[in-house]
Amino acid sequence: MSERPMPRLFLIRHGQTEWSINGRHTGRTDIPLTPLGEQEAAEQAKILVGDGKLIDPKNICTVMVSPRVRAHRTFHLLFDHLPEIPHHVTTEEVREWDYGDYEGLLSSEIKQRNPNWTIWNDGCPGGESVEDMRMRVDNVISKVREHHRAWKEEGKGCRDVVIVAHGHFNRCFIARWINFPLCLGTHFNVEPAGIAILGYNHHNLAEPALNALNLYAKPQ
Repeated sequence: MSERPMPRLFLIRHGQTEWSINGRHTGRTDIPLTPLGEQEAAEQAKILVGDGKLIDPKNICTVMVSPRVRAHRTFHLLFDHLPEIPHHVTTEEVREWDYGDYEGLLSSEIKQRNPNWTIWNDGCPGGESVEDMRMRVDNVISKVREHHRAWKEEGKGCRDVVIVAHGHFNRCFIARWINFPLCLGTHFNVEPAGIAILGYNHHNLAEPALNALNLYAKPQ
């Protein structure tokens, strides 16, 4: 009898926005995708999402979607062409880092206020600290791994989970998924509309791994 395939997490960043082009920190601000952002997400859907494709709806246990319109729209562009949209929940758990007083600012503008600032060490005044982010991301990871454990060990549910979220959130998530300190998320580039695959080595749920990053995304 063959071993059950390993479960996976597809971690997706929303498509391009005006602020992702110019580098403004976009947390709570609800801005739409650009026309190119819509086009790129729709193209991803044709290539990657569907029966027998990499993201196969019959394998999806659940989809977690950030409430921001840029993430919600990306989700629908990816999945609305299917005969039936997968089970999904819209949740603040996968929202972007709350930039607080730095919302809408460029990194250069933030450094005019605080020359030594980095989000990975200092967090955001009036928003979320590094510890806040670590706790929120770790909580989501625990939920994903429970789905994966149920599939792998108990034969319950489906194989895959999907998250549609944001740049900094996804970078934090990748770092924590592979048991790195949150600050090492700085070393992962997460492009708009990019898809990461997180899984496990050696058919072992105790060995989380990064399998792929920025599938079919176009660097900006």
